[in-house]
Amino acid sequence: MHPSRIARAGILALSLFAATGLAQAESLKVGYLPVTGHAKFFVAKEYGLFKQEGLDVELVEFQNSADGLNAVTAGKLDVGAFGTTAPLAHYAKGADLKVIGGIMGLDAALVVTPEKAASIRSISDLRGRKVATVRLATGDAVLRGALKDEKIDWKNDLKIFELKNPPAVIEAVKSGQVDAGVVWGPHDIRAERQGLKIVVRSSELQPGHPCCRIVVTSDKLKQGDTHVRFLRAILKAEKFTAEKKKETIDAIQKYVKLDRDILEQGFYSPFLDQSSDPNVQGTQKFWTTLVSSEVVEGARPLAPIFELTPYRKALESLAQENPREAFWQTRLKSEPTRNRL
Repeated sequence: MHPSRIARAGILALSLFAATGLAQAESLKVGYLPVTGHAKFFVAKEYGLFKQEGLDVELVEFQNSADGLNAVTAGKLDVGAFGTTAPLAHYAKGADLKVIGGIMGLDAALVVTPEKAASIRSISDLRGRKVATVRLATGDAVLRGALKDEKIDWKNDLKIFELKNPPAVIEAVKSGQVDAGVVWGPHDIRAERQGLKIVVRSSELQPGHPCCRIVVTSDKLKQGDTHVRFLRAILKAEKFTAEKKKETIDAIQKYVKLDRDILEQGFYSPFLDQSSDPNVQGTQKFWTTLVSSEVVEGARPLAPIFELTPYRKALESLAQENPREAFWQTRLKSEPTRNRL
């Protein structure tokens, strides 16, 4: 048998062993944000998908990516999924991080009051304005990159206020403290229901951009097949959310305290990418945006941040177990293109 097939067979055997409950559950602390885009964590926890893989997962909530990444780099978490900007900014400064998967993509929006909507119709209209964002959020970086494209210096041509979370951004816009604000789902829906207007979405500014990447430190990654099993659970959750809408929203409601219809509209939004792969191509493009807009220094090569083996082993083992399942075959076909180094 070819060595790669032997490795895949070994992963499959380990997974089935864990699924039978014969293996002792391994404890993991996993950091998340209380947003619809992180539903796969909630689904995997609530419907026993982590347990199927021999994992006892404790989900730890954070309000923003900056705080979450600090916990990852400090060793307080085993796994985290916090924006794209936060891990790349830490990596640029020397942090020993690895991107092994993704939890969501896209999903940010620029909101204004109805009164401001007539004069703020695009990014070019932000010159001389006050704009609220969340520090190290993906939408914040997409905004700064778009300003750069419009030849607007975000350091001098407008004022950017970095707030703690999307609700704080919404309140700053509503009260008139700022002219516009960047939020992510489902807070874009909340903003609209509170009378604000969406001017532009991040998917328009940078099509296909990633958001929260699943990251670990290198020392955590050395723990055998732990992260392969973790990503198997995440992939199972991705399939679950595509097939079981009611149960998915039930799980989200336990972690995101908003009305059910907002959660459903937010998670099943055409502006949210729910792919679980590392998305190397999108992340590399995002890195270029960060460097060109002077959010991070680009002296460090980006390629070493990606560790693709766990995701590929997780996906291949699931496809082997379910060879007639179209969901896994579709993921297998897209994986080489999206994750080409």
